[in-house]
Amino acid sequence: MRSISLLFNFLFISTLAFSQGIIRGKIINPVNNEPVAFANVLVLETELGAISDENGEYEITDIPPGLYNVRVSFVGFKNKTAFEVQVTLARPVQLDFELLEDASELSEVVVSSEFSRSEETPLSVRKLNANEIERYPGGNRDISRVIQSFPGVASTPSFRNDILIRGGAPNENKFFIDEIEVPVINHFSTQGSSGGPVGILNVNLIKNVDLIAGGFPANRMGALSSFFEFQLKEGRRDKMATQLTVGASELTLSNEGPIGEKTTYLLSARRSYLQGLFKLLGLPFLPTFNDFQLKTTTKLNDKTELTFIGVGAIDKFVLNEAVPDNETEKEQENRLYLLDVLPVQNQWNYATGLKLKRFRENGFWTFVLSRNMLNNHSVKYAGNDESSKENLLFDYLSQESENKFRAENSFFGKNYTLKYGGNYEYSRYSIENFDRSTLAAEGEIVVEKSVTHFNSYGAFISGSKNLYGERLLLTGGIRVDGADFGEKAQNPLNQISPRISASYQLKPNLFLTANAGIYYQKPPYTVLGYREKGELVNQENDVRYIRNSQVIAGIELQSPMKNRRFTAEAFYKHYSNYPSSIRNGISLANLGADFGVIGNEPVESNSKGRAYGLELLAQQRLYNNFYGIASFTLVRSEFTNPNTIGYARSSWDNRIIISLTAGKRFGKNWEIGARWRYVGGTPYTPYDYAESSLISNWDLRNQGILDYTNINANSLAGFHQLDLRLDKKYYFKKWNLNWYVDIQNAYNYKAEQPPILVPVRDSQGDILVDPNDPTRYQLKYLSNPAGSVLPTVGLIVEF
Repeated sequence: MRSISLLFNFLFISTLAFSQGIIRGKIINPVNNEPVAFANVLVLETELGAISDENGEYEITDIPPGLYNVRVSFVGFKNKTAFEVQVTLARPVQLDFELLEDASELSEVVVSSEFSRSEETPLSVRKLNANEIERYPGGNRDISRVIQSFPGVASTPSFRNDILIRGGAPNENKFFIDEIEVPVINHFSTQGSSGGPVGILNVNLIKNVDLIAGGFPANRMGALSSFFEFQLKEGRRDKMATQLTVGASELTLSNEGPIGEKTTYLLSARRSYLQGLFKLLGLPFLPTFNDFQLKTTTKLNDKTELTFIGVGAIDKFVLNEAVPDNETEKEQENRLYLLDVLPVQNQWNYATGLKLKRFRENGFWTFVLSRNMLNNHSVKYAGNDESSKENLLFDYLSQESENKFRAENSFFGKNYTLKYGGNYEYSRYSIENFDRSTLAAEGEIVVEKSVTHFNSYGAFISGSKNLYGERLLLTGGIRVDGADFGEKAQNPLNQISPRISASYQLKPNLFLTANAGIYYQKPPYTVLGYREKGELVNQENDVRYIRNSQVIAGIELQSPMKNRRFTAEAFYKHYSNYPSSIRNGISLANLGADFGVIGNEPVESNSKGRAYGLELLAQQRLYNNFYGIASFTLVRSEFTNPNTIGYARSSWDNRIIISLTAGKRFGKNWEIGARWRYVGGTPYTPYDYAESSLISNWDLRNQGILDYTNINANSLAGFHQLDLRLDKKYYFKKWNLNWYVDIQNAYNYKAEQPPILVPVRDSQGDILVDPNDPTRYQLKYLSNPAGSVLPTVGLIVEF
């Protein structure tokens, strides 16, 4: 046995010693898609490099396995650096670059940014690459969790992925994959919002992610807090490659490769086994999810490229009424409460799109045709007894589908760019709803079945200009949007969205930035398509586009040689025309987010809001095997409610957010990372005990009724959490192995959550009636802390 072990060790060491990695790819000018010949490609902190040939292609050989930063440069072009490029023995790295021409006449003064500052969005942009996402502590390879390290991004102590940016609601964000809109990126998403417990997108396919939190480009529409721009990798051009990932809750298979000489593909499929895990833990709900992604890229010719994107998910959510062994009284009360309020939910969604890009000498046309659909079905029976229709509390089935077309023309001249374009969207919203619980106080049963169609349209023009040898960058744009969901909304001149940004270079790596703009967003389809007795109630109420005016100012210091940057930004956002509920007189911004539906009720566009704050960021990308991000945010978020006077704290008013993330790579391919975060406590609305305890109300709702006269009057304590991650990689000649341990909430902090109102039960589990009032149940408050140690062990195999 000892001889066999020595032989294995010798062969393993020999493989590492004599097998080396390869980086190869192509360098192009993204303006006209022409190759950049004779560019210098350098693997930083080594003496390895190459020069591109007349086709823009290059190859670097004899690279030891590991993680590297790779820089490409050429006279007359801006430098570009690819951070954290993983080199292995299993297959060559396919690393393509896009080099922009440098129009500066003072190149000895101007230093090209290694953080890829964009002319369209010179501020409020945060970037991540695939390795940063994959190894992020506590992220579990989920982009929705990873971006929580950035300033202005709040998180919750629960297991949901609601993205809260600069005091805005979760539904104020838009997501684009290779310029194709994908409305849903989370499993079990909240209709009318965007959050959910698990992300859909597979990090194995992602090349880069840009989070744009302000200064939005004019060719993007329909968001008030952020745009996410996901860029997927291009499939391998040489041969097929496969990656298998086994985690604590899911199995993921990814595959890529060529299809003929002109087409490449990326494919991913994932299957969860959370249902079995939750059953073992004795939890009262059993979720199962599946998702898929597909990308194909076809080079029709040197000037024409066609991209196809497909993303989808299937989610099932059932209840588990089995009684766990050794259950405590408090655990029983929590379990019975959840069984009473959680519906049985089935949901599926998909998004598909085609992008055609046609290049010319000084620019390109972009045409995008896409379709997306969401199907959301929730059912709840009293006592979860499905034997009788009389027990049915609600049966909600709704579909949203959108068909979109967008055309853009981009010109690139000396020291300026110009873009213009337009878009059209046809959407369909259908609903089949039976509800005897929501309007219980009025004694009304809702039965609604309807289909509503909407048309939306818009146009934009934008441009940027470099002055004083690129020291000053001015960017401006204007867009108009219209839709037929309301009288005011139909006229695009009522939704004029001007915006302007400026960036001034005080010193080679020191920038002052500022932006002002007005942005519009449609209310959710649950608002636009809501009907009573067949009538579009909110159309009669003349519901409007939500309007948001923003002002941002900041400063940025960069240190490209050490891959560092420091930023400080102050922002102010003013909301108007925000929908508020006619039933309870509160703004939808103060509802919070959870499983279910937001906005399926009559509203008026009469709420106002404001969010303002300060963000600080210090970022160290991989340098000397160390990386880190430190962010600090002060933020206030407040909205008016028609039934109150003045501004009240919104559900997203965290006040203070701190995130500290750092990691270190060691010898023999070990890596350790940690993240600590602190998030200020949000407000919440207390229960109306008198209304909740009425037997007639509780039997219909099985949960308390909130006291909306005291909207967000109570406040939670802040919470903090430590996440840890350990990675170990092995590089073999034909395959790679990576195992990791990810621990969320390592010191088991219990975050305060709003208390829940539960009935008092006897030993048989029956609810006790109030002896002093036979029309009421006995109720009590139950503490509801969130948070537990959540370890995850994963295995990633590439071959």
